[in-house]
Parts: sequence; C-alpha cells; structure tokens
Amino acid sequence: MRINFNDPDALFIPLVSDYGFKVVFGNERNTLFLRRALQALIQSKVQIREVSFDKNTFDAVVKDSRGGIYDLACVDENGTHFIVEMQVSDAPYFFQRMKFYAFHKFNSLVQKGNFDYNRLDRIYCIGILANNIFSGAAYHSVGAIRDETGELLDEQITYVTVELDKFRLSANEVNTDLEKLVYTMKTIHTTTQPTQFPLFWNKEWLQIAIDELDKRKLTPDERFAYERTLAINAEAIRVVNAQVEEAKIKEKSETQRVAAVKMLRAGKLTVAEIAEYTDLPLGEVKQLQRDLQTMN
Repeated sequence: MRINFNDPDALFIPLVSDYGFKVVFGNERNTLFLRRALQALIQSKVQIREVSFDKNTFDAVVKDSRGGIYDLACVDENGTHFIVEMQVSDAPYFFQRMKFYAFHKFNSLVQKGNFDYNRLDRIYCIGILANNIFSGAAYHSVGAIRDETGELLDEQITYVTVELDKFRLSANEVNTDLEKLVYTMKTIHTTTQPTQFPLFWNKEWLQIAIDELDKRKLTPDERFAYERTLAINAEAIRVVNAQVEEAKIKEKSETQRVAAVKMLRAGKLTVAEIAEYTDLPLGEVKQLQRDLQTMN
C-alpha cells in the first residue's frame, strides 16, 4: 500500500506516518484513543481503564524516524505491557524485529532476586504494517505458543499484527472497533472533503485521533514539526528501500551462481549455454569454472 505523505488536498495527516502515529498513539493528554485501540487490537472484552507510557523501554536499543517507524511502549493498570510499532516501508524481517523487542522487554522484567516466573507480566507486541509480510488473507492475526494440535501452551508473550493492505471493507461494512480503527488508519489521509466522513468517525475515541491529525488545526510549530518529520522520513525510507532492493539482488545473484555451479559440475552444457540459462555474465561463469577446477 503506497501512502502519499504530503498530499496538498488531504485534510488529514496520515495516521501511519511517524508524526501522525506519535501524536495519536502517544497522546499523553488524553489516552482514550490508545486504550480503545489497544483493546481492539488484542481483541479483549475487558476495558483498559488506565495506561502509562514507558519511555525508557527502548533507550539505546532503537532509534526514531527509521523509515516510518515509531516505537511506543506502555503498561495498563493490571501491569500488562504493550509494545506498538508502525512500519510503512517494506520489511521482510519485521516479525524477527517484533520478537527482538518482545524478548528485550521480557528480559527487563526478569530482575535478579526480584521475580517469580509464574507471575511475570503479560506482554503484547503489536505490529501495524502498511504492506504485507504473511501469505494468508487475514489482515489481523494474533499469535502465541501452541503445540502441533493447536493447543495453547503459553501466551505470556503474544504477537499481534495488522496488515493494512489486506483490509478491504468499505465504510458501510465496518462494525467492530478493530474494523473502525483499521479503516481509519488506512483511509484518513485520503479524505479531501468532510462529506467523505463515515458516521463512526463521530465516536469520541476516534474523534480525538482525527482532531490531532487535522492539518487545519496545526499550530505553526506543529506544522514545522510535521514537515521536518516528513523530510527526515523520506530520506530514511529511501535508504531502507535501497537496502531491501540490494538484498533482493544479492539473493537472486546467489541463486543464479548456485544453479551455474550445479550445471558446471554436471558437465553437460557449455559455459556460454550456462551463462545464457542463468542470466549470469559469461566472465562470471568462467570464473566459477576456474574456482571449481582449483578446488578439484
């Protein structure tokens, strides 16, 4: 899903942008949106009444403004910990990053001489992605440790992912809080006329978020902060995308070389034919042939 972060006709800042995510999910003046969003994301029927921000969770571990990522950590009144991460650029190893954050938090809970394995706080690691990382059709997934029959073994660490690109419901089809949240995250920045507002945007918890994202209500300082974030993230996203593309090229090249080596060992094709079939430069295939001869 491609997002235009600087559409002059859009009334609202993208909620999935660094700035939008920070001012909405990280709104310390009013946490109603955050509490309702977390409850919807973990699919809990129990209301989250209080939440406090854990600002030191990722100190010296992660950095802000990395290709559209802004990490948020908080804890509710029952001691349940939430890690929320936004990703707008491609991230083939995003789930591995989620595990790293969850384990880092888990380790921070286990303090020498002052813990009980049976009473460790629960951790939800939530990833919201503009694009897809899983092959399934579901846009929302919840995962914990289960055995081969699907029986739950442990849910002390639970992973929640939302892939916005897979969400297909129209405003008229939206019913649940989760659907309202995901619809808003996916479409708020595409709104150019107030007449496009769905009725459920009048809900208090969503209205709090929408007001924070309204470009017309930005102060000069807020507008400067937003535009500065756009510039920083644009460069960061270019770097991340270049790294992803470079990794894909390296992976493809390695696959081609492996195929060429197998063909050379089989000895049934000429070097020129192998170069043609694998789409490798002739000189590179000849070098692979020399390397094989040296090894033998």
